[in-house]
Amino acid sequence: MKIARFVHKGKVCCGVIKNNDLHIIDGSVFGRFKVTDKKTCVRDVKILSPVEPTKVVCVGLNYKDHAKELNMPVPDAPVLFMKPSTAVIAHNEAIAYPESVKRLDYEAELAIVIKKRAKGVSKKDAGNYILGYTCLNDVTARDIQKTDGQWTRAKSFDTFCPIGPCIVTDIDPNNLAIMLYLNKKVMQSSTTANLIFKPEEIISFISDVMTLNPGDVIATGTPPGVGPMKKGDRVTVDIEKIGSLINFVV
Repeated sequence: MKIARFVHKGKVCCGVIKNNDLHIIDGSVFGRFKVTDKKTCVRDVKILSPVEPTKVVCVGLNYKDHAKELNMPVPDAPVLFMKPSTAVIAHNEAIAYPESVKRLDYEAELAIVIKKRAKGVSKKDAGNYILGYTCLNDVTARDIQKTDGQWTRAKSFDTFCPIGPCIVTDIDPNNLAIMLYLNKKVMQSSTTANLIFKPEEIISFISDVMTLNPGDVIATGTPPGVGPMKKGDRVTVDIEKIGSLINFVV
């Protein structure tokens, strides 16, 4: 099932994508809902970020091939950082290049969307807390990241967390092709089979530290090939079975 969040006739709705139609959902995707007969065409609505997270929790250095690229050892435990909810934008929205930033990088990532409150969750039970998966671009002010040492400022500017275009449920996240196109050129190409820590391990680890709320998002890390963007660029995160998240740098 592909679930999108969008504006229809001035109202924020959720719907299930079937072909080019959005079938409107009655109820909450985080609880009970039904797919109604009401529908609209995808091209006739404004697509929003698929959720409004209270927080976006990110995992650093979580691809074997990325660690190899950087000549860094594989971490013994997930390395965590966070992005604020104010950084979130949707598919087809603009990434703002701040005047204070000298280098702005893309990072394609598979993201987990949390379905229900999670605290102290075991790896065995973690799958029950996943609503589905989506695409995410962990936009990073690389020069600030290097200057600060810790990553909060570099990761937290407004528009630095594109998410979307939809949430896909009932897929195996452990062997999906993940790519990033800068304009029409492939810059990142890998598979989630290279993830060091799998989604269930990540959820268990994070929920031992903090409570995850319905709609919270976990970014699972980026593959090799990260690099800079410039104003006017079109950047596309493409993940197998999910789709393409497209944004423009302004």
